[in-house]
Amino acid sequence: MKYTQLGRTGLKVSRLVLGTMNFGPQTDEADSHAIMDAALDAGINFFDTANVYGWGENKGRTETIIGNWFAKGGERRDKVVLATKVYGNMAADGDAWPNHDKLSALNIRRAVDASLKRLQTDHIDLYQFHHIDRSTPFEEIWQAVDVLVQQGKILYAGSSNFPGYKIAQANEIAARRGGTIGLVSEQCLYNLAERRAEMEVIPAAQEYGLGVIPWSPLHGGLLGGVIKKEVEGGRRASGRAADSLADSSVRAQIQSYEDLLDKHGLEPGEVALAWLLTRPGVTGPIVGPRTAGQLDSALRAVELELSEELLAGLDEIFPGPGPAPEAFAW
Repeated sequence: MKYTQLGRTGLKVSRLVLGTMNFGPQTDEADSHAIMDAALDAGINFFDTANVYGWGENKGRTETIIGNWFAKGGERRDKVVLATKVYGNMAADGDAWPNHDKLSALNIRRAVDASLKRLQTDHIDLYQFHHIDRSTPFEEIWQAVDVLVQQGKILYAGSSNFPGYKIAQANEIAARRGGTIGLVSEQCLYNLAERRAEMEVIPAAQEYGLGVIPWSPLHGGLLGGVIKKEVEGGRRASGRAADSLADSSVRAQIQSYEDLLDKHGLEPGEVALAWLLTRPGVTGPIVGPRTAGQLDSALRAVELELSEELLAGLDEIFPGPGPAPEAFAW
């Protein structure tokens, strides 16, 4: 496994991030524990979750599964850089009591304590804001974060799904307050097929020293060889991938992508991950394996070297917006 610093911090994290969103809803506890053991054995030390994972009536279930894994001992907790998130409505029926969601100081305090209990740990390494809160000023958010850092309950704060201007606003206010390091990471939707983050989010992250943690690196399976799987095994795309392939222009684009990689003898999913690892500012993509086999495929991507010819071919198929601000200025 290869490691890098998380943004401008001294924290060393693996270049693959283990996403746990499937733990509970799609992968049972025993298999989830096996995947986490395999990830740790492979050198992945960066685990990502969120308080709402488990969804519906089972919100919090994923954190509980991770907590039970930590409780097995074997230095599991000590070896893991643990990231979770706050913002979502934790009520099973979706009808949150006032102050039981978003980023008020009251909810942040309540949510941290609840996550710590489920995770069976005394601290969270990276506490991420899952979405912007248009109603809560950053002065209040940073005050709450400062208290939690002083209490030893969290070490760093990060954002998720923030636009570039909110990253700038958050860190400028942190700097004015003094003594607050501000955001150290941004978790955003970013992959070969979805490159809008290059317009402002990634430039803002680089300017302020945030590590970029892409989620959905295979774009819901679209970049994982979906057409090839249809042809060879009769397995049809579902969800976001199926919706995208219904557009003939998208299907033609993905076919070109798979043809290019077939020419080079490479697997689509592995190349999609390896491409992200070449991108400026990217700490590591989040991989959310449902099985141990899917984890093995992701691990191979870390060692994959992409030629300049292949990178140029990928840019031709998925051109992206171009450099900012020129891409939207003229």
